[in-house]
Amino acid sequence: MFDDVSSSALRVAVAGLSARQNAIANNISNIETPGYRARKVKFEEALSSAVAHGQSPSTVSPSVQNSLEPTRLNGNNVNLDEETLSHIDTTMRYQLTLRALDGKYGLIRDAIKGA
Repeated sequence: MFDDVSSSALRVAVAGLSARQNAIANNISNIETPGYRARKVKFEEALSSAVAHGQSPSTVSPSVQNSLEPTRLNGNNVNLDEETLSHIDTTMRYQLTLRALDGKYGLIRDAIKGA
């Protein structure tokens, strides 16, 4: 009931989006740190592939990679505009994912109550 594909995929998405939010916060807080390389979190392709190939989504974990974007003179490559847009996008996706989980568990709650 709680380990079906959709529930597992939603839980992996929440974890991945949370990791992305942490990476974005670290990137922004280090925007002036010389030599700091922005970090990017990837998980959507692996999650999509796992679901498409009938594998358990729960085996997918977010991967954190250093950005390959060009650096400024101080070796830092954090782009505030990009980080801000990524933050907004990730926040919206996170809220949507939580709503989907809430709706799914709401149906189970209603079934248990007999409503």
